[in-house]
Amino acid sequence: METESEPYVRLASLRQLHRVVAQLNTARSLADTLQTVADGVVEGLGFEIAAVNLVRADGDLVVAAVAGSAAAEAMMAGRVGSRASWERRLSMGERWGELHFIPYTEGWVLDDDDVPQWHAPSPVREIPDAWHPMDRLFAPLYASDRELLGVLSVDRPRNGRRPGAWGCEALQMYASQAAIAISNARLRSNMQRALVRLEREQQALRASEESFRQAFEYAPSGMAVAEMGGDQHGRLLRINDALCRLLGRPAAAMRRYSFSDLVHPEDIRTLLRTSAEGGRAELRLARRDGSYVWVSLRNSVVADTADGPRYLLTHVEDIEERKRHELQLAHRASHDSLTGLPNSAELRARLSSRLCARPDRPVAPAGAVPGADPSAGYAGGGYGHAYGHGDGFWDVEGLGERGGISGAGTEPGTGLATPPGGGEQSTGAYGPVPVSGGPSGSPGSTGFGGYGGYGGDGGADPHHVHTVPPKGDGPGEKGLAVLFCDLDGFKSINDRYGHHCGDAVLIEVARRLEAGVRDDDTVARLGGDEFVVLADGLGPAEAQDLAVRLRNAIIPPIQVDGRAVRVGASFGIGWAGCGMTAEEVLQSADQRMYVEKRSRSKGQRRAG
Repeated sequence: METESEPYVRLASLRQLHRVVAQLNTARSLADTLQTVADGVVEGLGFEIAAVNLVRADGDLVVAAVAGSAAAEAMMAGRVGSRASWERRLSMGERWGELHFIPYTEGWVLDDDDVPQWHAPSPVREIPDAWHPMDRLFAPLYASDRELLGVLSVDRPRNGRRPGAWGCEALQMYASQAAIAISNARLRSNMQRALVRLEREQQALRASEESFRQAFEYAPSGMAVAEMGGDQHGRLLRINDALCRLLGRPAAAMRRYSFSDLVHPEDIRTLLRTSAEGGRAELRLARRDGSYVWVSLRNSVVADTADGPRYLLTHVEDIEERKRHELQLAHRASHDSLTGLPNSAELRARLSSRLCARPDRPVAPAGAVPGADPSAGYAGGGYGHAYGHGDGFWDVEGLGERGGISGAGTEPGTGLATPPGGGEQSTGAYGPVPVSGGPSGSPGSTGFGGYGGYGGDGGADPHHVHTVPPKGDGPGEKGLAVLFCDLDGFKSINDRYGHHCGDAVLIEVARRLEAGVRDDDTVARLGGDEFVVLADGLGPAEAQDLAVRLRNAIIPPIQVDGRAVRVGASFGIGWAGCGMTAEEVLQSADQRMYVEKRSRSKGQRRAG
């Protein structure tokens, strides 16, 4: 089973991978793209040296970019290795998915071939799977039709180890995206040259049109030309075969549409943001069979020197496989590998999204002015309310810039009290506050000016709906219930029958918990034999009923390998509320669970 820290490590790696992949699309030329590819390996994939070997027109490979070592760049940049030597290397060693690894024990036979290489002398670390200075790891760069565009070679992992499954998968994904970026950069370079020729002279125009036609028609990825301006704005004028195949629609039918007719309803705003002045977006387009495919859509405006922008040139790349991998990686980082439930990190994230730092408290009405309300006034540029308890203490709250309690009331016996600190342009609350020389009357007594901005949350989301624990069991008292579940008797099953049996029990308990809650509720595995249920919109009696139903669902015997085993469950019910942290909410429910567990005998626990 995964350690608790592994999802965090994988999520951090995924973020690094996304960041360096995003940089591939910022380069403006082929040379910039190649250097960005090499830099991305060093910045985001944990290797100290990387080189991009690009296939030339004659088939040989030239070292087009080096990152991580000035000495390596000086020795290798611009040097050429024959295609035969490269094919020999890619046929040797071990296949790690799409990667080719040649260990130093085999690579010595390559020392005399003509492929440029550079090795820094360094000691071999005495660790498992240590990386040897003469080890070689290559990631071929293939176009969508499996044409070899180049080879990405990497060296010297920072941790001194040969990459594991996670590192290999990340390198393969990066190589796939790097190949797309290089292919796109080549295509853009060709098309830009064609467009320049279009603007110069009629003879160059005809030559460029033919070049553009071939690049457009035979491009391995989808291409389209759309009209800009007028009544037919966005209508597709020209579509290549690759785009027709991708969407499963004939060209004649495609010319009746615009991309806005084909885009997923949830992505229409994304499309509109990129189609006005050109740009790039990732969105979903509809296929003929009604399904949707994820694509990377890049727009370029084809300008007419006389009339301004006239056409929109759109490049459409199929990224369905990458999106699927991203979703899989994100799911692994946020879900328990055994039960498939949200893990501890995901549970805390969902719970934290419902909480803010300030409890739900009344605030001064908009437009309050001094004297308009005997218990409201300005303070330090803010306004506030004071609520008397009749015992010399007041609850105060305000909005403003660096405010405190100040001013004079409308009745004799007024006083001054200032809480420690102050807020700047924020909403806040402080109370109760002792009053020095002020009134000690009935609730609502006057005698205070405003209280502005103490300890507030100036960056709060204005649309945030406060989460408030129920104060009773009335019909309107609902809240976000947090049910902390700990299995009773689980350890004895693990000890007696082994972890295989214990894992099967955990999987079945997770299934029963999910079957016993509503679709919008969250069931998460906190770790070990601890589970948490988040159920919104429940009152105290309803939460207690839910705990009883879930406990009764867990009690029945669980069949594992022909034997029946039973576990019980203890539930503690806590309530989430703004002003609390996710950890505080979980600790409260955990403590209530232990109180409930201790209140029953050991035999009762096994019986539920």
